[in-house]
Amino acid sequence: MTASGTMPASEPAASAAVSSDTRSLSAWELVAYAMLAVRFVQGFIYWGGGSRRFIYGPQKLDPHATSWMANKFQSAMPGAILWTSHIVDFMLRHFYLLYAGVIIFSAIELFFGLFLILGFMTRLSALVSVGLSFVLMLLFGWQGATCIDEWTMAACNFGMGMALFAAGSSAWSLDAVIARRKPALAAKPWFPWVTSGPLPLRVFRPLALIVTVITMAFVLLTYNYYRGSVLTPFHSGPTSPTVHHLSVSKAVATADGSVTFTVYLDGGTPEAPAHVVRARLIGPSGEVEAVWGPDALSALPASSVVNDYAYNKFKPALMGLAAGMGARAQITLPGMPGETVAPGSVIELQTIENRLFKAPVQSAAGN
Repeated sequence: MTASGTMPASEPAASAAVSSDTRSLSAWELVAYAMLAVRFVQGFIYWGGGSRRFIYGPQKLDPHATSWMANKFQSAMPGAILWTSHIVDFMLRHFYLLYAGVIIFSAIELFFGLFLILGFMTRLSALVSVGLSFVLMLLFGWQGATCIDEWTMAACNFGMGMALFAAGSSAWSLDAVIARRKPALAAKPWFPWVTSGPLPLRVFRPLALIVTVITMAFVLLTYNYYRGSVLTPFHSGPTSPTVHHLSVSKAVATADGSVTFTVYLDGGTPEAPAHVVRARLIGPSGEVEAVWGPDALSALPASSVVNDYAYNKFKPALMGLAAGMGARAQITLPGMPGETVAPGSVIELQTIENRLFKAPVQSAAGN
């Protein structure tokens, strides 16, 4: 300011230049520039998942490899929600459907992740990433050895996908190039909903609110289900992601004294197998009638361990039986000649962590 209170001539010019520079970018371009980092990260996460299987680690798509994706899907089955566990169970029993599903899922990750990186069909690609995040939450949201790692990944990707759907990518993107070079195409009513064009304010405001409400509901409800701390007190989750748990059922004793039962590894970390080191048959009065120790379990023939699935399995190991997450099998423990199992007996399995899992034994005639 001068002594007379007037502004020097240079200051109005500078102020006008700033205002002009600000007005030269539309609101959609400003949002697009701000979302560039989010667009790249969201796209790279999914492109990375697909490219690992198709390019850098093709053994993940090899049904004969230990890193075959079916093992990962099976490991998710114990804690999967909204009937997705039944879908996985059905696919694991039908190889061609399973293989096609893994290929299609991986291809969707690969292509739509790349589309997000390039800013091509951004809104459609963002919606696809939201769908992928939703499926991954239902399948893997319960897992995480130290915290709910998979929930965090799915929740963040869901929120980023919703934000990209609302914002589009009107700058530094293939969408912007197409809109500039094909104005007639960009004028089509559907074009901005598939790509990145500006939306009318009367549409964008309620859309932003809807996107936010859906994201909040998805994040809060799944977090409350897996850990509480929103509508209920904190809890460790319906399915433990850290401590192995065995469900023992359908235990039947035959006339020769052998016992057949179904065992399902339905809790714990998929990063390490569970180990069953001892089985005991306990009589109705609490007396131990038979014991199968580590050596006996390790020596079980293949015919005595019938797995439901061809991937993660129960199998004889160095000390007892080992099982990968989601494994389920019918196991037959041999009896002694002339022995019978008394009514009211219980089969008990002991893990290497000294945890016990039991089921009542019925006679074959009783079934």
